[in-house]
Amino acid sequence: MTTTTHPVQPVLSARRRWTVLAVCCLSMFLVGLDTTIVNVGLPAIGSGLGVDTRGLEWIVDAYTLVLASLLISAGALADRFGRRRVFQVGLAVFGAASLLCALAPSAGVLVAARALQGVGASMLSPVALAIVVNTMPDPRERAQAIGIWASVFGLSMAAGPVTGGALLAWLDWRALFWVNAPVIGAALLLSAVFVPESRAPRARRLDLPGQVLLTLLLAVVVGVLIEGPRIGWTSPAAWVGYVGAAVAAAAFVRVETRRAEPLMDPRLFGRPAFSGAVVGAVAVFIALNMTLLLNTLYLQHTRHWTPLAAGVATLPLAVGATVCAPWSGRMVGRTGPRLPLLLAGGFVTAGGLCLVRLTPQTNVLLLLAAYAFIGIGFGFANAPITNTAVDGLPPARAGVAGAITSTARQLGSAIGIALAGGLVTSTAPTDLAHASRPGWIVVAACGVLLLLVAHLSQPKAAATGRSLAKAR
Repeated sequence: MTTTTHPVQPVLSARRRWTVLAVCCLSMFLVGLDTTIVNVGLPAIGSGLGVDTRGLEWIVDAYTLVLASLLISAGALADRFGRRRVFQVGLAVFGAASLLCALAPSAGVLVAARALQGVGASMLSPVALAIVVNTMPDPRERAQAIGIWASVFGLSMAAGPVTGGALLAWLDWRALFWVNAPVIGAALLLSAVFVPESRAPRARRLDLPGQVLLTLLLAVVVGVLIEGPRIGWTSPAAWVGYVGAAVAAAAFVRVETRRAEPLMDPRLFGRPAFSGAVVGAVAVFIALNMTLLLNTLYLQHTRHWTPLAAGVATLPLAVGATVCAPWSGRMVGRTGPRLPLLLAGGFVTAGGLCLVRLTPQTNVLLLLAAYAFIGIGFGFANAPITNTAVDGLPPARAGVAGAITSTARQLGSAIGIALAGGLVTSTAPTDLAHASRPGWIVVAACGVLLLLVAHLSQPKAAATGRSLAKAR
C-alpha cells in the first residue's frame, strides 16, 4: 500500500500570516452578510418579481439550507484535495451564483441561484477557518486570530440589513447581489498570491449516505414549516412531510451509528453539554433571524419606512453584536462559558419580551432597545456555545463538534425565517404587528433556552487555542 505524504507547511512571516487571516475573514464576511443582507430587500424583491411571503422565505432559506447541509462535507473535501483549492472553487461558485441572483428573471431562478450560493458558501466558512488554524502555529496568536474571526462573523450577520438598506436607497434589489462581485474578485486574487496550500495529514472519508439523508431531513423539516400555513398543518401533504422527516431522521441515525467515520458522530450527543450547545446554537440563530425578518416586514409594510430606515433601525443590534463578541471570547478565557451564556440568554429574553405587545404605534425607542438587547445577546452567545461543544474533547472529535455547531447555526437561521414567515403569511399590513406577537414570544423562549444551556455548561473551562479555534 502506498502512503501519501504531504510536505511540512513552512512557517510564514507575521505579515503574511495576518494577510492570510484578512483574506479568510473577507470570505467569512461575505457568508454572514449574504445570510442577512437579503432580509431588508425582501419587500422590494417581492414587488419586483411578484412573489408572496412564502416565496420570499424560500429565497432566504434556499441559501441557508444548502449551506447547513454541506458544511461538514466541504471541510472533508478540503482536507483531501487541498484547502486553498477548495476555497478558491467556493469563491468562484459563490461569485457566479451571485451574478445569477442579480440577473434572475423570476423567483424560481432566484431560489435556484441562492441554493448555488449556499454550495459556494459551504466551501468558504469551514475551509477558511482551517486555513487560518493551519497558518497560525503559535497557540496564543491563533487564539487572537480566531477572536478576530468571531468578531467578523458577528459583524457580518448584524451588518447585513444596514448594508442592504443603504444599497436599496440608491439602487434596486439586484444590487444586493452585484455587490459581491468586486469582493469575490479581490478575494480570488489575494488567495492566489498569499494563501498557501495545505491538506490534512489524514483526510476523512466522505459520508455520502449521511450527506444525502441530512440534506433530505433538513429540506423536509424547513419545507413543512414554510408550506404548512398554505397546505394546512393537518392536511395529507403535511402528514407526508411529518412521516418523511421521521423516516429520514431514523435512517440518518442508523447509518451514522454504523459508519467508522460518520458525517455526524451520534456519540457526541450523549454529552449533555454538547447537546445543549447544539440546541443553543439553533436557538440563538432562530432568535436573530426571526428578529430580522419580522423587523423588515413590520417597519416597511406596517410603518411604511424606507428600506434604508429599516436597515438603520438594526444598528443597535449590529453594534451590540460587534462589541460583545470579542468581549465574550475574553470572558470565556477567564471564567468559562457559563457567565457569557447567562448574559446572552438574559438579553435575548429581554429583547423578545419588549415586543410581545407590539402595535403599529409602538414607541421607536422601545423597538431600538429590543434590537440592542437581542444584538448584545447574539454577541455574547457564539464563543461560549462553541466552547461548550468542544471543551474536553480530543482534537479529532473537537473538529467535528465545531462543524456540527456551525451546521446548527445555519439550521436555526432557516427555521427562524420559516417560523417568522409562517406567522405573517397573507396578513394585511395593519394586522402584521399583532400577528407577529407569537414570534417575539419565540424569541424570548430562545433566550430561556440559552439560560438552560448555561446551566449545562462547565462552570469553569480554561480557554485554549483549540477550543477557541472552533468559534465562528
